Amino acid sequence: MGQILLTDVRKKFLDYFKKNNHQIVESSNLVPNNDPTLMFTNSGMVQFKNVFTGLEKRSYKTATTSQKCVRAGGKHNDLENVGYTPRHHTFFEMLGNFSFGDYFKEQAIIHAWNLLTKDFQLPKEKLSVTVYHEDDESFKLWKKIAGLSDNKIIKIATSDNFWSMGDTGPCGPCSEIFYDHGEKLKGGPPGSPDADGDRFIEIWNLVFMQYEQITKDKRINLPKPSVDTGMGLERMTAVLQGTHDNYKIDHFKKIMGASSDLLKLPINESNIASHRVIADHLRASSFLIAEGILPSNEGRGYVLRRIMRRGMRHAHSLGSKDPIFYKLFDILLNEMKSSYPELITGKELIIETLKNEEEKFSSLLVRGMKILDENLTKVSNKTFPGPVAFKLYDTYGFPLDLTADILKGKGIKVDNVGFEKEMEKSKALARANWKGSGDKAVEERWFKIREKMNPTEFLGYEFDKAEGVVIKISKDGKFVDSASTGDEVEVITNQTPFYGESGGQVGDQGYIFNSDCKIKINDTQKKMGDLFVHYGKIEKGSIRIGQNVNLEIDLSKRNNSKAYHSATHLLHESLRRTLGKHVTQKGSLVSPDRLRFDFSHNKPIEKEEMEKINNIVNEIVVGSSEVQTRIMTPKEAVSMGALALFGEKYGEEVRVVFMGKENNGFFSTELCGGTHVKNTKEVGKFKVISQSSISSGTP
Repeated sequence: MGQILLTDVRKKFLDYFKKNNHQIVESSNLVPNNDPTLMFTNSGMVQFKNVFTGLEKRSYKTATTSQKCVRAGGKHNDLENVGYTPRHHTFFEMLGNFSFGDYFKEQAIIHAWNLLTKDFQLPKEKLSVTVYHEDDESFKLWKKIAGLSDNKIIKIATSDNFWSMGDTGPCGPCSEIFYDHGEKLKGGPPGSPDADGDRFIEIWNLVFMQYEQITKDKRINLPKPSVDTGMGLERMTAVLQGTHDNYKIDHFKKIMGASSDLLKLPINESNIASHRVIADHLRASSFLIAEGILPSNEGRGYVLRRIMRRGMRHAHSLGSKDPIFYKLFDILLNEMKSSYPELITGKELIIETLKNEEEKFSSLLVRGMKILDENLTKVSNKTFPGPVAFKLYDTYGFPLDLTADILKGKGIKVDNVGFEKEMEKSKALARANWKGSGDKAVEERWFKIREKMNPTEFLGYEFDKAEGVVIKISKDGKFVDSASTGDEVEVITNQTPFYGESGGQVGDQGYIFNSDCKIKINDTQKKMGDLFVHYGKIEKGSIRIGQNVNLEIDLSKRNNSKAYHSATHLLHESLRRTLGKHVTQKGSLVSPDRLRFDFSHNKPIEKEEMEKINNIVNEIVVGSSEVQTRIMTPKEAVSMGALALFGEKYGEEVRVVFMGKENNGFFSTELCGGTHVKNTKEVGKFKVISQSSISSGTP
């Protein structure tokens, strides 16, 4: 069959469909901005969801993509299997072709058969297909187009061959294409008792969106049936390279070979799972960081941290004493930069984040592993004590699934019930120790709500609009299930691009809306540190808990706020360089139309000093350097010279903003969770227009 590289497979697929009048569409982000129910993009159709449902129009009716996907969080989670099977990944690419009301079953089958048997030259006798048992049309088309015998077209009665977007909405039968890797492997054809073996592998799924599910019992024909197909790039490359193991293709061989060389440890059956994990998790981590997701203790950042720490634990288990992930990145970069230039743009951030996280975790890992080993004597019925697993999580940063992964090789499971009991005790202690601020009754209700909810996922560093699910509605100080026109409401969604007021920067304004309602948002506040509350008035319609809504910030106001906020950083450092290092920020106001900067100094600023301050800021602005952001511990940040802001409370990790490239570093380095420009030139011309004293020693 000849060796065809992964990059060639991707190109050949896209070129085939381009030749057949499909628009090549770039991969969308791993953080979907059009589906609030998904943590990450997990298939090629996600970016086209609103096109399929008719909410969005595109300039083309047929498309093809190679879509970046991650399955490591929420309901689509393959993390625990990665490394232990030849085909599971956290990050993978999904090749796909799509028809939005253009061609349907016949043409989709023709394209699939021609590409596989002519362009990729797969032997016809190695291929078989499944169809939904009620889909006689597809059965006949496969027979007619591919000439397959009846025993090679297998009818499947389960939901495996019937796709739906949800309980309601577009749905339809599927047709899956399988490749037979031969008798050397165990497993039977699809639909047989041993179908889960490695011999017959699904390589392509064709979804025929034929119906719309109106209710549980009512289904109607769609006026414009559509096609959504998906083929795993890594899996298809494995077939074309004559292996059933994705990790034996050229792409993974290079990454795993590099880890083997770094660790001076040849790959064998006893350690191959760890080498697979390192290669896979390097890919997932690098792409997530490239999109601005950084390791944290909440939401998507926590999923990233779980992936990184799982990979780093496997490196440690192979004898690694020093960080290796950042050293492997250049191999990945060379493999994928031509298709994904964001890896080039994000190189510095990716390398530094990988290195920092591995250094941070390595010391925790040594201490945590000691605790884990010491407690193996307490294992009974092959179950590890839940309270110890919680201690590892709470004290040493071991996610529960990391502890489970470590114990998996020893045939031991974790007492999840005991873990959850300890988690509840921890929350109860937090309740007992909580002290409200301001209006205690008002704050206490948010505290009680926060206990029952996940924190709001803030998307505003990367997006100015997104979709979300309404989690809570408050009206007249009480939580309600719905509200309607004229009501003034406070709304919490599961995720939001709206910045909640903090660090001197005012909250975002904008609109929350869907086909049923429109709410003008006048302010956004943060409650309990991580609940983003949107304050607004319903201009029309009604809103209820559980609704999907669009969230769109007032972009011009946000951009102005970003510019003013970034200017405070530059002004702060300019003041320190002009007036002396005693100058420290005592407060600020950052709004879309002005900034106020409060600082300590014992006398008014002289005219010559003011000119110098303005000139220094403008030099940095004109320098047009990229603004960079890192996540690190407060101690690490301060050791790098970062300035902490007056009155701000910092947790275990902080966001550090670097502005203005200088020969030996950056002009400004500050701890700050606000939104900032991407390049200093976006600040625009800067000038202090007035100064006054608000108290003794504070201009």
